[in-house]
Amino acid sequence: MQKIALFPGSFDPFTVGHESLVLRGLPLFDKIIIAIGYNSQKKGFFPLEKRIEWIETIFQDEPGVEVTWFSGLTVDFCRKKNASYILRGLRTSADFEFERAISQVNNAMAGDIESVFLLTRPEHTFINSSIVRDIIRNGGDASRFVPPGVRLD
Repeated sequence: MQKIALFPGSFDPFTVGHESLVLRGLPLFDKIIIAIGYNSQKKGFFPLEKRIEWIETIFQDEPGVEVTWFSGLTVDFCRKKNASYILRGLRTSADFEFERAISQVNNAMAGDIESVFLLTRPEHTFINSSIVRDIIRNGGDASRFVPPGVRLD
């Protein structure tokens, strides 16, 4: 049986921290599905199609990575994709508390789906999509915080 992990998020935009987690997760799983959560009631900063294109470009040479989008519950999408694991990154203790609560709810709904947490590399701890969006909104250069495949112009 293949070990398939779902890496869910808004990835608005995809950062070097996200890229690092996927690359570090690849040896642990046979396949990682990067799944962009889509909510029709919310408008993303970058269009969904652009985010998918960026991530596909970043991992074009990684056969163990699939990029897609979903709406609804993450555990339901895991079942649809035969993913037994949810991959998440932890930057801070606040992330841990938030992710722990979500993991426990997911476990109550789907006990067969396990959450796997990787600690963010120290050099990526301060990077998150909200900060990168703020830099872009205010005309700053955010290129050092996103992988080369993400073109912010």
